[in-house]
Amino acid sequence: MPVFVWEAQTRKGEIKKGEMEAANDAALRGVLRRQGLKSINIKRKPKELAEYLPFLKPGVKEKNVVIFARIFATMINAGLPLIQCLELLAQQEQNKTFAKIINSIKEDIEGGSTLSDALKKYPKVFDDLFVNLVAAGESGGILDVILQRLSSYMEKAMKLKSKVKGAMTYPASVLVISVGVVSLLLLKVIPVFQKMFEGMGGELPGPTQFLVNLSSWAQQYFLVAIAVVIVAFVAFKRFYKTEKGTLIIDDLILKSPVFGPLLKKVAVSKFTRTMATMMSSGVPILDGLAIVSKTAGNKIIENALMKVRKSISEGKTIAEPLTEAGIFPAMVVQMIAVGEATGALDTMLAKIADFYDDEVDAAVDAMTALLEPFMMVFLGGVVGGMIIAMYLPIFKMASVVGG
Repeated sequence: MPVFVWEAQTRKGEIKKGEMEAANDAALRGVLRRQGLKSINIKRKPKELAEYLPFLKPGVKEKNVVIFARIFATMINAGLPLIQCLELLAQQEQNKTFAKIINSIKEDIEGGSTLSDALKKYPKVFDDLFVNLVAAGESGGILDVILQRLSSYMEKAMKLKSKVKGAMTYPASVLVISVGVVSLLLLKVIPVFQKMFEGMGGELPGPTQFLVNLSSWAQQYFLVAIAVVIVAFVAFKRFYKTEKGTLIIDDLILKSPVFGPLLKKVAVSKFTRTMATMMSSGVPILDGLAIVSKTAGNKIIENALMKVRKSISEGKTIAEPLTEAGIFPAMVVQMIAVGEATGALDTMLAKIADFYDDEVDAAVDAMTALLEPFMMVFLGGVVGGMIIAMYLPIFKMASVVGG
């Protein structure tokens, strides 16, 4: 629907302005009239360049949603009506895409929808966890408390995600630099040495000859190699999207010697934190497990949690199927069993999450400390080895002249 810019007058004579989607200006006048406003000026808003080129639209980041939830909670707690909260949030939001979404949510609520139903229309911005917790907050009359919990949960989840990304960034960046340096040496530097060696005559040392041959191959098939890498990457992505491919690769990731233990700790932290937030907000445990399994980020863990959910629906405790799943450490399962027995499962889950947040910190630090010297030795060994190999004929010629 087109967007209209409107200007209207309240019964007290105050002038209000805003933007709203409507089928036409007559429909917009009707909406304003129902809000007790007398329309003064209505005109269709011209489309921006981003409307014609969708890739120019700014994306809605997780940080935008966190700030939205925190301010929304504060406004509701202060006693502001829901519509006024959303109107103010849309006005102060600098991300235009998110501002439009907030305005659309406001209009849906004005049309009779609940907040959770309005949020459900934007699954890329508000996930199942967000929508279900808001629904629980609406039904329990504690929407401000729920939004406060959501913002705190999302902030901790963002912090956890940034730690893992930071741990992955270092080896990836060193690998990219290594590939760039090696490519530069093979394509630009070694050919210069090759011409010099041809003028010298004689047989080249084995390592030098290997590099010269590799350089010749790289110059001839460089574009082919790039094409093969791209095709392999696309094939890998397509394979990963299949159910079998996802299971195989996710299983290999969890079993990998360096990243596997870290990702398991992240999974435990995420699972316990999410379940603690949902249970303390009044979401049924079966619904909570269904949502948590979808946001696990690993198919093996997702399947394990769904098995846990099925077992609980058959009358078993949480601890029993978690033990059978074999994904979570024995200590976690025992603490969950204690939480069930004492009736304070949400509190126990929150404590486990706090503990594993610290464990993730320690694991990231340990992995970084392990990878730094390894990557430096790798980069120095590859580049240094190539340089030494190229200088071997010069050293050989110098020893002959000196002798």
